[in-house]
Amino acid sequence: MIFLNILLLFGVISFLCWLVFTLAVYALPLFIGVTAGIWAHDSGAGIVGGLAIGVLAAGAVAIVGQLVFAFARPLWVRLIVAALFAGPAAVAGYAATHGIAKHLMPSEGRQMAFSIVGAIAVGITALFRMAGTAPPEPGVERATGA
Repeated sequence: MIFLNILLLFGVISFLCWLVFTLAVYALPLFIGVTAGIWAHDSGAGIVGGLAIGVLAAGAVAIVGQLVFAFARPLWVRLIVAALFAGPAAVAGYAATHGIAKHLMPSEGRQMAFSIVGAIAVGITALFRMAGTAPPEPGVERATGA
């Protein structure tokens, strides 16, 4: 029975890590959407209005960020947009890794070290996912399969 618990724990941790790495790019739109939704609710829009404003704000940030990153030619603009999306992703990666490490190891120093490594890994993953949405530069040919 303990063997099944270990397998289940491994599966759950693997699924959660996959989920964090997959959804890391959407940390900034989620943050903006929740903030806008709470603001709208507090200003009297109600629950439905706050939810609608939050969803619209999150969608707008995601779409505008992807479009700016995809169609901006200067490298410094792409770097700023990528850093804006990777920053909250790194914070989310830190929190997720720290939550897992807190339950697996007693040493606070090791918890912090693993959390920082997790933050860096998730931040870099978000950067690469943003870079994967950019179209190729004009004049650059891509290798095709033979």
